[in-house]
Amino acid sequence: MAVVLVHQGPDVTRERYDQVVRNMTGKDRAESPSDWPVEGLLVPAAGQGPNGFRVVDVWESEEAAQRFGEKLAPHLQEAGITAEPEVYPAHAFVSA
Repeated sequence: MAVVLVHQGPDVTRERYDQVVRNMTGKDRAESPSDWPVEGLLVPAAGQGPNGFRVVDVWESEEAAQRFGEKLAPHLQEAGITAEPEVYPAHAFVSA
């Protein structure tokens, strides 16, 4: 079952997101789900909303999201991001 990961908070900023992407991928910008260090990412999205910067990922399974979290944690710590993501099962998911 697909899971949704939503990451936002006062310390989740565009600059810190960009730092994490550079550190994890070696690129200035992730261009494909295959740029991430684990398989299973279905949809990555990030942007500035009225309540701050938000990252929303859809993973093919909870296990894939957990594998990603293990790789992501040291990069978040290095960037100064302490906010915990919200993770929940997707009620619906449609891929284009």
